[in-house]
Amino acid sequence: MEFVDPIRKTEDIKAMKKILKRHSQRDLLFFVLGINTGLRVSDLLPLKVNDVWDSAGVRKFLYLTEPRTGEEHAFYLNRSVARELKAFLSTVDFDQQDYLFKSKKNNNPITRQQAYRIVNQAAKDAGLTGKIGTHTLRKTFGYHAYRKGIAVSFIAKILNHHSSSETLRYIGIDKNDDHVVKVDVNL
Repeated sequence: MEFVDPIRKTEDIKAMKKILKRHSQRDLLFFVLGINTGLRVSDLLPLKVNDVWDSAGVRKFLYLTEPRTGEEHAFYLNRSVARELKAFLSTVDFDQQDYLFKSKKNNNPITRQQAYRIVNQAAKDAGLTGKIGTHTLRKTFGYHAYRKGIAVSFIAKILNHHSSSETLRYIGIDKNDDHVVKVDVNL
């Protein structure tokens, strides 16, 4: 697997969202879900509608079981994800058992290769110059969570890493970086 970069600038994320929205609401949802949850592409592609949507609407959490340990992990579906889910599911006639990222050719999910092409092409169209792939979504989540002050230990747990140093290296943060974190308790 080739090393890829996170998307560090929020302007670049916005540009990619705009491009993906013009192309396909499904592709935009794939991108938004990836950068907001930190899920691996192998966890995103097999998702079904009922994993994220129930009779009341968008679920608050997506629950996935780690195959190696059998542990269940909860992933918060924030406002950005909920907005794109509602927009996408309002455009298609879906069944609860349908794959969320269903191929336009058959009833299977899109392939890893197609997911890569979607993300990579949007990045090129947005003028991003770094190495971009499907893992970029996960790294972007970790990078921005860290920059917003989320403890690296929490990010490591979400990304299923064994140490904080592994997570920092993974998201492209130099330990000697002079980033100031704003802790605003605002009581």
